[in-house]
Amino acid sequence: MARLLICSLMVAVVLLGGPAAMGDMVVLQPEKDNTLFDDTATGGGGQTSNGQGAGLFVGLVGNGSARRGLLSFDLAGSLPAGSTVNSVSLTLNVDMTGVGDVPISLHTALSDWGEGSSNANGMGGGGGGAPAVSGDATWLHTFFNSQFWATVGGDFEPVASASMMVGGSGPYTWGTTPEMVADVQSWLDDPAGNFGWVVVGDEASSPPTSKRIVSREGVDAMLRPQLVVDFDPPVGGPTPAPSIPTLDTAGLIALTMVIGAAAGIVLRRRRSY
Repeated sequence: MARLLICSLMVAVVLLGGPAAMGDMVVLQPEKDNTLFDDTATGGGGQTSNGQGAGLFVGLVGNGSARRGLLSFDLAGSLPAGSTVNSVSLTLNVDMTGVGDVPISLHTALSDWGEGSSNANGMGGGGGGAPAVSGDATWLHTFFNSQFWATVGGDFEPVASASMMVGGSGPYTWGTTPEMVADVQSWLDDPAGNFGWVVVGDEASSPPTSKRIVSREGVDAMLRPQLVVDFDPPVGGPTPAPSIPTLDTAGLIALTMVIGAAAGIVLRRRRSY
């Protein structure tokens, strides 16, 4: 009887979804993000940011000034140390645009930067930014208002790790490329050097070329930036414990029926002896 009940329970767990499969893949949202606003032409002097805003901005606005996004993900806190990164993809959702297809590229950031409490929500579309506060990244500052980029507008690799054409509103996925894999692997191996990506829009064409991308503070969590990393954990590393499914009312009823049926079979067999 014990064996039959155990087998019935195993079947029930499988039928009800079973323990979640533990694949070597993680889906991450940014640990911080921000926008760099070129406000130098308008006399802003690096006083503009959007640390807590719901949008990231890239490209050129109508007056020809640039916007650049910043994204950083916590790799060391999400993957086992010593893992090997196999593939990487980044999905961003455009939710506002006034222009057709333009290139948007990811560039490895070379300096650390901050996300303060500035918030341009409610200021039109937010593309003008908000007054920077302590710790914000700006066009001039890595951390407002005492630390500066070596290069105005952000320190980043000139050669893109990935680039694609972006048109109307909706999701767009960059990757996987060898350069993106190398970026993520280096961030995992050297967390102190993890500064993320600078997202650069079309700054070569006639303005406007700007687009707004849902940030990590976006209202809909499903539209926030998502980094998918496929990896091999280190050999001999800890194996994650299998997760146990949580059953709702319907699941509990179904499980009870399976156990009851198994018990009924045992009872009928005993009566037949």
